[in-house]
Amino acid sequence: MFEFDQFLGFGAFFIILSIGFWLMILLTVVIIPYWIFGSTMERMKMKREAKKKNLES
Repeated sequence: MFEFDQFLGFGAFFIILSIGFWLMILLTVVIIPYWIFGSTMERMKMKREAKKKNLES
């Protein structure tokens, strides 16, 4: 069916494809929502500090 070098090529292709798939899943499920949530919280904190500074002045 496969010769050994074809098997190694198929294995390498499958491993690279699998790594890319799981990296894309990790990005869409964990990293991007974490980044959006963190930037939103930071923006809210900055607005709160600016509002507090304006009230003190």
